[in-house]
Order: sequence, then structure tokens, then C-alpha cells
Amino acid sequence: MAAPGDAGGAGPGPGPVVGRPPPGDLRSVLITSVLNLERLELDLFRGRHHWVPATQRLFGGQIVGQALVAAARAVRRDEQVHSLHCYFVRAGGPGDPKVPVLYEVERTSTGKSFSVRSVKAIQHGKPIFTCQASFQLSQESPVQHQFTMPAVPPPEELLTQEELIQKFLQNPNLAERYRKHLNKIQAEDVPIDIKPVNPPDVFCSEPQEPKQLFWVRARGYIGETDMKVHCCVAAYISDYAFLGTALLPHRQYRIKFMVSLDHSMWFHAPFRADHWMLYECESPWAGGCRGLVQGRLWRRDGVLAVTCAQEGVIRVEQTQNQSKL
Repeated sequence: MAAPGDAGGAGPGPGPVVGRPPPGDLRSVLITSVLNLERLELDLFRGRHHWVPATQRLFGGQIVGQALVAAARAVRRDEQVHSLHCYFVRAGGPGDPKVPVLYEVERTSTGKSFSVRSVKAIQHGKPIFTCQASFQLSQESPVQHQFTMPAVPPPEELLTQEELIQKFLQNPNLAERYRKHLNKIQAEDVPIDIKPVNPPDVFCSEPQEPKQLFWVRARGYIGETDMKVHCCVAAYISDYAFLGTALLPHRQYRIKFMVSLDHSMWFHAPFRADHWMLYECESPWAGGCRGLVQGRLWRRDGVLAVTCAQEGVIRVEQTQNQSKL
């Protein structure tokens, strides 16, 4: 991964990821390719694309992750990201996965404790995304608290998303259009390992509570390195299946259009993005063709590592879905 923290003269970069992958455990493609930016000028970078959703639009998580990489390369090594706030402005229409994205960084402010970097993502000469990321030097405080992590089965006791899809596909009663949809998901090369805690039943279109839990981690090995690297990977992971939480009470409708409007993250404690973390997602509200989702990424030891929030456009077909049987 292009070294976050390489401040281009403002301080040393973190250098390569420390250590070698364990035998048989390949370096995460999120580090070697997906979030790797090419530096064109001091604060100008170019990113290319790896996984493209079936919608053929750019995956929002990759834009967020790459923008954070660009911002992190404009701060000192000892400053760590604590928050980011993004808008998918899409002035030129949906992002084009066939065209590289330029990331233009503005060093908005550099203070004693906090620094802010603004990033603009550009395609075809127009902004498609803006982001502000704030970084902080480590500070101790006696004021500390957090929620309690939900009690769930450990990831070792759960099936992966791929295994669940294979289980559904073995059912001879599955309607052909849903079979095609699941085959398409199965064929996607998503660089994330996912284990849903309570996967929705593909054969049921009954409304469900707008909450979901799943274990997530980067596929492959990242290792001990600058914490900003793991934050960039978590930014990528955080957008996957996030907005879909708002659709769980409305499963009788077919999605016509769904896209992110904005995305915010707050980083609370160190974590390893290549270790299992519990992603707790909920949607407190939907209306006006928009849905709001909130999420928390928990370490296995119960420490709250990251909080996320996102709003997106959700448009559905007015006619309700037929049975999947």
C-alpha cells in the first residue's frame, strides 16, 4: 500500500508493512492493489479500481478508502486519523470504474494536536466525491466510556457468505432470477471475508427489523503497521452491505436504485483490519427516497474500534416482489 503518513517533506512515512505473511497467507489485495495510490505530485494521486459492484458504478468504499490514503500521506507519521466526513457529489454522474480517479489533497490546517486534510476525487475533470479527514496526536484522558458489544457466536461457528449462497443454490425450488442473482454475487471478487450472524432467509420476503450483525475482516494478511493503514482498509470494508440494512423492513420491494450520499467514520481504538471484527449495523430511519444507517465495528475483545454513519438514496419498484419460491 502506498505509505500513508508520507507527508512529502513534513515528516517520515511509515515504510513497508512490518513482517512477512504467515505461510500460505497471502498479502491482502487491499494493500497491494485496491488502496494503492500513484503519486503524481506532492498532494495529487491517482487510484485505479479493483472490485466493481453489479451496478457497474464505482464502489463507494474504495473511493472513501483511497481518499483516506491520500489524506494520510499528507500528515506526519505520529498523527492518527480520528474522523472523516465524505459526500458523494457525483457532479458528472455516477463514478466510472473504467477511468482512474484523481485525488487532490488540500492541507486545510495543521495544529499542535489536530490536523485537517481535505480531499477532492475527480473524474472527467469534475468532482465526484469530497472528504475531510481529521488527524490527532495521541492524548490520554480519564474521560472514557463505551457501549457494550452485543453477545454473538464467534466467527468460527458461522458460515461465510459464500457458504450460505452455496447452501441456497442447492435448493431446487429457488426461482431462476434469484439463482442468477446469487450466482452473480458468488462470482464477485470481493476482497473481504464476511460471516453473517443472522443471515436473512432468501426464501422469505417478510419485513425484518432494520438491524444486522456480521463478522468482517480484510481477506489476506496486513500485519502490524501504521494504524492509518488499518483505518484505510476499515473505510473500504465499512461501506460493504451497509446501506442494505435500511431495506430489511422493505424486502417485499425490488430495488430500482440505491447509492450512497454521504459517509462518516470515527476511529476510537487501535485494531487489525485483517482480524475478525463484529460489524453492528442498524437503520433508525428511512423516508423521502433516503435511508439512514449507523454502524459500530467491535474488536473481538469487546473494544469499540470504529463508529460509522451513512445516508443514501433508495428507490424501489412500486410493485411488490413475487415469492422467491
